[in-house]
Amino acid sequence: MALFFCGSALIFSPALSAPPVFLAYRIKYSDFCFTFYCLFNRYSQGGDPSGHDWVPAECDVSIRPGWFWHASEVPKSAIKLLDIYYKSVGRNCLLLLNVPPNSSGLISDEDIQVLKEFSELRRSIFSDNLAGNAILNASSTRGSIGDSRFDPYNIFKEGIYTYWAPEENVSDWALHLNLQESVSFNVLQVQEPIHMGQRIMAFHLEVLNEDGDWRMVINGTTVGYQRLLHFPNVESQHLKFVIDKSRADPLISYLGIYMDQFSIVNSAFHRSSPTNNYSSQVLRQAIHNHSTTASI
Repeated sequence: MALFFCGSALIFSPALSAPPVFLAYRIKYSDFCFTFYCLFNRYSQGGDPSGHDWVPAECDVSIRPGWFWHASEVPKSAIKLLDIYYKSVGRNCLLLLNVPPNSSGLISDEDIQVLKEFSELRRSIFSDNLAGNAILNASSTRGSIGDSRFDPYNIFKEGIYTYWAPEENVSDWALHLNLQESVSFNVLQVQEPIHMGQRIMAFHLEVLNEDGDWRMVINGTTVGYQRLLHFPNVESQHLKFVIDKSRADPLISYLGIYMDQFSIVNSAFHRSSPTNNYSSQVLRQAIHNHSTTASI
């Protein structure tokens, strides 16, 4: 299945042997997504770590119940779109959000309002990396003293072309973060420099509790371009990001922690779930309050 971009049209063809994307309609049932792919396993929902094709996953979702506009239907809420965002973009996938025109050929006001709220939600959550001022210590760093190419502080720089790299041929890979004060958070963001390959196979995050013991907060498998993991609120000053398994020397281009005060987490499974108890007015007020607090 191959895909071509022709103006605004995406054309799929099963005849060609090297597809640029594979469709992962059911990615919400998978906690990971490998960009590697094997054509013989065409309907894989999580990619194939042993695949020989480089094929990003695409999650196609409509803002409405169906692909087309109907007067009797309403769009998904901004909170629901945020949940889809975690389960697609947050799992190393591309998100294609369909917004159909109405019978007048225009985007409906209801859909525009939801899109604005969705944008405000993401900006409210992800605009401030709560680890941005942390003191960092790495288990090791590649290069000589004064060589900043692989410095651990690169993980706080936007973009995938700067990154932390450990020493070669070691198996202890960890980043220690001292936030300099106790911080509450419930979202972890991790990115790899994907142009260097999808390397990480397993990782976890620990926090130092009040008793001086390290406690695991969340764990994951592959990372790829980006992973977003949402979990119950935790508070700590000291964090440890540990890479447990990697296909090659692991590289980290970005690491962030955030507070999502809008989504509900199922603590049994560490999965975010949407809640529809927020009206547009309540959402806007909550986002405003969060932004005001962050600026103080």
